[in-house]
Amino acid sequence: MSSHRKNRPVSNPLARRALGIGLFAAGVAGAATAVPAQAATGVSHAAFASDHVFTHADRAHHTQARDSFTVRQFGTVNAATARNQANAVSAGCSADDACRSVALSFQIVTVAGEHAHLKALNLSDAVNKECTGCQTLAGAYQFVVSTPRPLQLSADAQRKLADVHRRLDALTRSSVPAADLRTQADGLAAEVNAILKDAVASAPKGDVQPDVTLHRHLDGWPPVR
Repeated sequence: MSSHRKNRPVSNPLARRALGIGLFAAGVAGAATAVPAQAATGVSHAAFASDHVFTHADRAHHTQARDSFTVRQFGTVNAATARNQANAVSAGCSADDACRSVALSFQIVTVAGEHAHLKALNLSDAVNKECTGCQTLAGAYQFVVSTPRPLQLSADAQRKLADVHRRLDALTRSSVPAADLRTQADGLAAEVNAILKDAVASAPKGDVQPDVTLHRHLDGWPPVR
C-alpha cells in the first residue's frame, strides 16, 4: 500500500465553525489534564496554548495510542492563540501483521473580554505508509468558551470533565474498531460541549453573549466519513 495522507475538514454537526473573536499571545504548552492550566482573573493580558499528540506505529511497535485532555482558563485577555493538533502514523505493517495508531487531543480554552482577539487553530493528520490493513486515526477537538467576564469552571464542572477524560483514556487504548472509536470520541466531545454550555449559562452577562464553539477535525484510515 502506498502512502496515504489527507487533511480535510469533516462535514459533521460538530464540525468547526468560524469564531466571532480572535487571538494572539504568550503562555505555555501543557500535559494532558482536567484542571485549569491558568486561573481566571480580571487582569487583561495576552495568552497562548498549544497541545499536540503524536503516535507512530510500525513493525517494532504495532499498537501506539495517546490522548490529551487539557483545560486552559485564561481569564480576561486582549488577545490569545490556541493551537490543538493530533497526528497518527502507521508504517511498514501488513494485513497479516497490522498496525494500529491512535492520537486524540481534546483542548478546552476559556477566554473573557468583550473585545478579545482570538486565533484558534485545530488540526489532525493520519498517515498510512505502506501499511495494508492498518488502522490509523487522528482526532482533534477544540472547545473555545468565550464570555464577557472571567468564567471559573465550578468544581462540579471540573469533576464531570475529569470523568470524560478518564473515559477518553480508556477509549484511546481500547481495541475498538476505528469506525466505532470515531463515533464514541464524538460522543465524548458532545458531553464536553454540554458541560461547557451548562457552565456558560450562568456566566456573568455583558454586551457579548457567552458562547461555546467546538472545532472538530478527524482524519484516518480506513477513510473517515
